[in-house]
Amino acid sequence: MGSTMDKVKGKANELAGKGKQGLGEATGSDKLQGEGAMQEAKGHGQQALGDAKEAVKNTADKVAGAAHKNL
Repeated sequence: MGSTMDKVKGKANELAGKGKQGLGEATGSDKLQGEGAMQEAKGHGQQALGDAKEAVKNTADKVAGAAHKNL
């Protein structure tokens, strides 16, 4: 999966998790609050993975460009 898709899925999980937490608070459901917190954390992780993939790609592109320039 590409970095953009990781970021999009991460943001979606983050928002859904926040929504679950809010619904859990409104209804007094500790279970729903916990599920929401876990989903939000998963979203943060997915976004971090997307950022890492993007950084690796950018570095590889710079290295390839520098190598090509030196040829």
